[in-house]
Amino acid sequence: MTQSPLHQILDYANRANPYPIYEELRKTPVHHEEDGPYVVSTYYEIRSLLHDPRISSDARNLASTAGDPLAESAQEDESALPPSFLRLDPPEHDRLRRMTNRPFGPPHSPHRIDGMRGELQGIVSGLIDGIGDPGRFDLVDQFSYPFPVTVICRLLGIPREDEARFHTWADTIAASLDPDPDADPTERGKTSRDARMQLGMYLAGLIEERRKNPGNDMLSELATAKGEDGSMTTMELLSTAALLLIAGHETTVNLVTNGMLTLLRNPDVLERLRADPRLAVPVVEELLRFEPPVQLVPQRTTLADIEVRGVTIPKGASLWLVLASGNRDPQRFEDPDRFDPDRFDPDRPDNQHLGLGSGIHSCFGAPLARLEAQFALSELARRLENPRLLEDPPPYRQNAVLRGPRHLHISCDGIRP
Repeated sequence: MTQSPLHQILDYANRANPYPIYEELRKTPVHHEEDGPYVVSTYYEIRSLLHDPRISSDARNLASTAGDPLAESAQEDESALPPSFLRLDPPEHDRLRRMTNRPFGPPHSPHRIDGMRGELQGIVSGLIDGIGDPGRFDLVDQFSYPFPVTVICRLLGIPREDEARFHTWADTIAASLDPDPDADPTERGKTSRDARMQLGMYLAGLIEERRKNPGNDMLSELATAKGEDGSMTTMELLSTAALLLIAGHETTVNLVTNGMLTLLRNPDVLERLRADPRLAVPVVEELLRFEPPVQLVPQRTTLADIEVRGVTIPKGASLWLVLASGNRDPQRFEDPDRFDPDRFDPDRPDNQHLGLGSGIHSCFGAPLARLEAQFALSELARRLENPRLLEDPPPYRQNAVLRGPRHLHISCDGIRP
């Protein structure tokens, strides 16, 4: 019996290469199965819906979660905290996002991310120095996982002596995002809740301390801000800090790992990057199109009946937007299944991908994620001598939404200084 496209996307057997499924899905731009979500897979329709105010990110607007295999698990992610701004609509979304952005980026903090360049370089160099045996190492465990969580710690101002605890909580929470059919769901849920509780208690204490003795870190600025939008409550601040940790960590792990995997499969591009680190900018943009760290956005709901390509999506319906499919849409990108950084030459107009979303919920941490990936991939290309994959395809994570290898075993002849 042939599986439906929805179940094919979720089937782990297709995790290593879901793109043929997306290609088939695009033949029916709005796909709907009985009692299931409406799945949109073509570039222009996805982009339009990401900008449509009739589309909600608040799961409380869902008429029903029945038939949507991702809806209930999505609602559980932040069960102990109020929804982060990622899962809210205007005006609350706009208020919290504005307040979070003040200490993060322009116009109020234009140098926050750019000022981290030296720190990013130091973290990347330290992790590569610590790889150990170049004959066999796991890029995920030894580089891609620890890199972004260390960056988030430095951004928020977590004391260096507490970073190891923060890493442990981040790893536990990240593991809980992946389905695991072999694990005891009760024990798994308890482990995740315990980690979230410990993280929350730690952050609550740190927030109170920063309110009394603020530093120049982002958490201090969020804790003491009194702007036109007022101040965040402690619970709002906890939700925001958890969002920055989990969303910022998970997507960057996948971006870096998918990036290195793609470069090893395209040795000509890897060689060009080694010779010219400036190529890292278009390489990362093409990676965001070609192998986006977020494959689909399932947490969307219609606030009214909406017609898309002749199909009426009713009010309260669950909506999936398959970003990775839109990024491979031949109606939008020429030869979309070819990895080609030159398509993102700054002199070429209209090269916008969906790898970081679009509209009011476009990736909040995009400037930092781009910079992290650029530093990571250019340094790996420069320092690893003759790197090669030991397993292709590598074992993937269970998650269909945040898709990336769980391990990436690499061998190289040596590590340059």
